[in-house]
Amino acid sequence: MPSTYLDSAVFRDVFTTPAMRQVWSDENRTQKYLDFERALAVTQGRLKIIPQDAADEIARHCVLAELDMAKLKEATERVGTPIMPVVQQLVKLCKDKHGEWVHWGATTQDVMDTATVLQIAESLDLVDAELGGICDGLAALAKKYRDTPMAGRSYLQQAVPITFGCKMATVLAGFERHRERLKQLKARVLVGEFGGAAGTLSSLGKDGLECQAELMKELKLSAPAITWHTVRDTIAETGTFLALVTGLCAKIALDVKLLMQTEIEEVYEPSAPGRGSSSTMPQKRNPISSVYITAQNAMVKQHAGALLESMVQDHERSAGAWQIEWLVLPEIFMLAAGALAQTRFLAEGLQINEKNMAENLTITNGLIMSEAVMMKLGDRMGRDHAHHHVAAIGREAAKSGRPLIDLLAEDKEIAQYATRQDLEAMMDPANYLGAAGEMVDRVIKGRGK
Repeated sequence: MPSTYLDSAVFRDVFTTPAMRQVWSDENRTQKYLDFERALAVTQGRLKIIPQDAADEIARHCVLAELDMAKLKEATERVGTPIMPVVQQLVKLCKDKHGEWVHWGATTQDVMDTATVLQIAESLDLVDAELGGICDGLAALAKKYRDTPMAGRSYLQQAVPITFGCKMATVLAGFERHRERLKQLKARVLVGEFGGAAGTLSSLGKDGLECQAELMKELKLSAPAITWHTVRDTIAETGTFLALVTGLCAKIALDVKLLMQTEIEEVYEPSAPGRGSSSTMPQKRNPISSVYITAQNAMVKQHAGALLESMVQDHERSAGAWQIEWLVLPEIFMLAAGALAQTRFLAEGLQINEKNMAENLTITNGLIMSEAVMMKLGDRMGRDHAHHHVAAIGREAAKSGRPLIDLLAEDKEIAQYATRQDLEAMMDPANYLGAAGEMVDRVIKGRGK
């Protein structure tokens, strides 16, 4: 019976994705244990560490369908970890006592760590694909709205004009950095584990390192320079990387929620019949994806903290801290996958209201252009003096409700330096977009480099 939102038949595809849930399923995890045992037998048969007939027989039975999952559950509860129960079943499946060679020289954590790394590899491929989709969606928005003016906002107040394309390119640049981080991360994280009881491979003697190297080739993982049973920085790095990724997803979600407010209405989440409906207020169009992303990010960050806690492990085999990873790593990936899928949905289908963007630039009666006027006048009457003078006129405009342009044009001192026509040019948002367009172009051009 499902008991959490991640395995709920109702909510599970809201908070995660079927593909990521499959990666961290009991079935896939257990198959990864069998993949390790198969690769170990094949490698040791090739190196003549175990008889070839035994290697072939073991490999033949490393198939999930041959295991009794009910017995595995029962034995795991008794033993405390699942690997001995898996090995015991494999031993019984092999004929002619070939099963006695199963798991030769390995220890439980070798199998479980390597299985986790294999799951991480599959998971990161899914993350990479979602990041690519998000970047493509944001790039399309950045190019389409490269020169579309809107209000830039500082401390939730209108600041100066920007372009919507620039706003999208800003987060696009962040996601492109995440893609670069992911490439670097894989080189450090996709490293298998095979160290034996205390990490020295003593049970295999002179064959240990060669067996380790060939085993990792068989599994398509890098070989470790040294055992990492209780040094968990790469696992913690994976979790913190996903927290960084979902943090940027949540930044987009926050901006979308704010821009969807009734008083602003500059963007909308993708629409569909009934999406975002209220049970009582017919007019409502609530944000949905943005709300989920906010919650998913919060939980990923909490779980990443737990992975940092799990780095504090005793001696050569942890007494408890390792198990923290069992609990939180799958959830980190599943929640991150959900946040990425929701963010991609936004990036690919965000609806833009250019009319409201233009109208919202006018709601302060020109005050949003104060800096533009101050900078233009500053090189004629001194920047500091211009700042204070324009600020004083701005306060009067806010108090009286009159357009800033009128008060500026009536000011005798300013009249010495600028005509009303000059002031109108200064106060056109399209004339004060700086290098926004060029910055968009640089981000688009630099993608993938």
